[in-house]
Amino acid sequence: MMTHSKPLWWETAPLAPVEHRAIAPASDVVIVGAGYTGLSAAISLARAGRSVQVFDKERPGEGASTRNGGITSGNLRLGRADMVRRFGQARAAAIEAEAKVAREDLYRFIAEEGIDCDFTLVGRFTGAASPGDYEGLARGAEDLRRTLGIEAYAVPRSEQRTVLGTDFYHGGYVRMDIGGLHPAKLHAGMQRLARDAGAVIHGETPVLGITPQGDGYEVTTLRGRVRARDVIVGTNGYTDASDRWLRRRLVPVRSRIIATAPLPPDLMAGLMPRGMMCSDTRQLSYYYRPSPDGRRILFGGRDGTIAGEPDWPTEALRRTLVDLFPELAGTEITHSWYGHVAMNRDMVPRIFSRRGIRYAAGYCGSGVVWARWAGQKAAMQVLGLDEGGSALDFRPPAAVPLFNGKAWFMPAVFAWLTLQDRLAARTRRKT
Repeated sequence: MMTHSKPLWWETAPLAPVEHRAIAPASDVVIVGAGYTGLSAAISLARAGRSVQVFDKERPGEGASTRNGGITSGNLRLGRADMVRRFGQARAAAIEAEAKVAREDLYRFIAEEGIDCDFTLVGRFTGAASPGDYEGLARGAEDLRRTLGIEAYAVPRSEQRTVLGTDFYHGGYVRMDIGGLHPAKLHAGMQRLARDAGAVIHGETPVLGITPQGDGYEVTTLRGRVRARDVIVGTNGYTDASDRWLRRRLVPVRSRIIATAPLPPDLMAGLMPRGMMCSDTRQLSYYYRPSPDGRRILFGGRDGTIAGEPDWPTEALRRTLVDLFPELAGTEITHSWYGHVAMNRDMVPRIFSRRGIRYAAGYCGSGVVWARWAGQKAAMQVLGLDEGGSALDFRPPAAVPLFNGKAWFMPAVFAWLTLQDRLAARTRRKT
């Protein structure tokens, strides 16, 4: 069976064909990027009566918004201690609290707007790669309950198979505020809402430059120029050389997902008895889930490549999947695709401004929640609303030294993290 390189999601929610509409010479707001960030901003602005044009260099949604795993994690890469050390106690607490509000707001948005995107609030299990990791996860579950009121609990190894059909982990923990959805259906629903509100979306129309002009900006695109009073940039992991300043601050990292062939119902029930979203504490940050129809397992992780389409990342993910579930040793992999996540030196999602242009980016692999939230916040700031305030809105992230857009160092980083996981696995086998 051939392994498809296009996302499984596109089979049930194909990208809409691009219809090239005339570019209006002036708009209240121009938005760069037609993913979750740009569409979220467009919905809020157009509904407030602003004229809005959205530009994307690819087909709308062709980037990470329809390539991700569809897990509503709203993760924060940094633990509380690291955030306090970097940003101070008050901002660290505010960012953690905002993550909870952002998740809840996504769920409200999906329900109130009637977006059919296969959303289910099933919870997430995080597996402990070592006994020490289990102790940390158990403390984390207690902390979530105490500080944020989130339903969370530890799962000792003796009870692990009630949640996940594997003996690979040393237990783990469950938090019930995270669910799964169909990312391409979410994007399609947001695109419909933006257009219904009056926003004009231009696909396959790259923005070539943004120049301050008087009390606004001139935005140059491949198909013409636009005068705008405000500009929002939401290109995230797909930022190109048209904005070299931003490009030096966002590191695009390939995240790959493989999909198994449909599995027998009794096997799926044994491997994923509660249909939860899943992750673990290994350095390479694997994440996985059942497909929305409950017939396949989708398994993702960092790719480690920066160019081309070699076979080894797919095979590496397949081997890791089989390590978890030996029953899948002979199972076909039908799909293998990747998208770009954007890392930044602060390692938290960000909203910031430069020369009056508002940016929302750097979601560090958790854009299902953060991209829509940050785009909405940026729109509220343009509208001058108090609701635009956010703990994510502070100084721009620092530039990455010796980086100009190509993540040349990622293969070495991937190799180092792989080595750490292998050494940890050897230790695990001895205990």
